[in-house]
Amino acid sequence: MKIDPGTFYITTMGCAKNLVDSSSMESLLNIQGFISAAAPSRAEFIIVNTCGFIHDARTESLSVLIDLARRKKRGQKLIAAGCLSQRYQEALLAQVPGIDGMIGTRDLADIIPLFTHLNQNTAGPLRPAIPEHESLHFIDGLPGYTIQGRSSYLKIADGCRRSCAFCAIPGIKGGLVSRSKEDILKDALALQKTGIQEINLIAQDVTDYGQDLGIKDGLPDLIETLLPVIPDVPWVRLLYTFPGYVSDRLIDLMVNSPQLLPYLDMPLQHADPVVLHAMRRPSDVDWVRQTIAKIRARIPGLVIRTTFIVGFPTETEASFQTLLQFLREMQFDHVGVFTYSPEEDTPAASLGDPIPQSVKEARREELMKLQAGISLRKNQGLKNHVLPMLVEGVDKDNNILIGRTYRDAPEIDGLMIAEGKGKIGDMLSVRVKAAMLHDLFGEIIPPSDSAN
Repeated sequence: MKIDPGTFYITTMGCAKNLVDSSSMESLLNIQGFISAAAPSRAEFIIVNTCGFIHDARTESLSVLIDLARRKKRGQKLIAAGCLSQRYQEALLAQVPGIDGMIGTRDLADIIPLFTHLNQNTAGPLRPAIPEHESLHFIDGLPGYTIQGRSSYLKIADGCRRSCAFCAIPGIKGGLVSRSKEDILKDALALQKTGIQEINLIAQDVTDYGQDLGIKDGLPDLIETLLPVIPDVPWVRLLYTFPGYVSDRLIDLMVNSPQLLPYLDMPLQHADPVVLHAMRRPSDVDWVRQTIAKIRARIPGLVIRTTFIVGFPTETEASFQTLLQFLREMQFDHVGVFTYSPEEDTPAASLGDPIPQSVKEARREELMKLQAGISLRKNQGLKNHVLPMLVEGVDKDNNILIGRTYRDAPEIDGLMIAEGKGKIGDMLSVRVKAAMLHDLFGEIIPPSDSAN
């Protein structure tokens, strides 16, 4: 099969923020006359937007690059983009000899001159100097969003100014760079015109939005401006908030604005003060308890997702038991648990990796087993409740609809499976009839019967 000149194919690894970056590159390439190929085998340029955040993600990105390099045809050019390229430029070139070009996270707009360079048949891959993070995080004039079905991710900032000991993101992405409010509103209006039903605002820390622009409490300021201009978008969700930065203004907006979903993704990482201090995370756990209690008291139906890291070098068996007890106490709706892996060039790397992997996995399993019981009880407690459902799939033969309630973020949480008729993109009322660990089952009800 021959390749098609002037075509490209993008494979995206990692998080939703990478999906947005890939979408921006695709738009830029389309503007310049390049065409998306249906498969990498047909593309003149193959781009892998890599993830370099944790070991497993790096391994997956590397595997994809190696495979594509091995299958590369004469005339094809393989480009490594994103986090792995930013962080391990020279090592990546050594491990994947078939790479023809590279761009990092901070110079995505260089994709066009990179294409030009490669088309001139200059020997060897282009190795541009990586710009400082202040120079470019977003491609001017291009959208900072990606669409998946009737849901979308809209990036409001990139980079991070936090100093968490285990995290390599500031080294990869640089410091916080917030998008202008004008650009965000422009993107949101464009999404509304497409019929999007859900906008997920994303950043490394959405609650930090605007700090680099001198805007205090910038996220509520943005939301107060945003919601009135997109009245046809029923769901706006916040992803990745920092503990303690959910302000009273933000809580008020969640209470008083039906569009802003009562859903918080708040990574806490641990519950033992000694471990948290070593992680360079907020270590006043009582304050965390009080903050969450305040938010729960103010916001009816609030859903909280959080993540924890087990096996951090300073985690003892006693501190792990503290984490277990905290999980029992707090009764979170959704929990993700990761085993610690040391990241070079992070403060925690100097602590070594003294906890055996088998112990880490056992602790992760114990936490997830505990959370499974909590999640199941919470889901079962929703029986006979009526919840809005965004329809994302239709099985006409069996009269089944598949979608999500506001309680579930796309890709990471559960599903709603309901009996009834509808089409993709519908926002319907569903009465919950049964529940499993992650998913709910229900039946579509008419609007007149939508009260609990």
